[in-house]
Amino acid sequence: MNDVSVSDARARLADVVDHARVGHEPIYLTRRGHRVAAVIAADDLDRLVVAAEDLADLKAAQAARDELATGEAAIPWDQVKADLGLA
Repeated sequence: MNDVSVSDARARLADVVDHARVGHEPIYLTRRGHRVAAVIAADDLDRLVVAAEDLADLKAAQAARDELATGEAAIPWDQVKADLGLA
């Protein structure tokens, strides 16, 4: 039950949700044979969001290290705090 048409999912919504929640695999909703949406367990979505945020943080940290390595001046801590409204 990886792909389900939107009309079938509407008729069996509780089953679709339970399958995604228990199986921890997304159920793709299709329209005219094309995937248009997915139903996933809320806990799985939460983990994906955290992982995406962590990856974005890692990429930003690497970009900052790359800037410093090319000789760009660091922003003084007092300036960072002022920009964030913390000073």
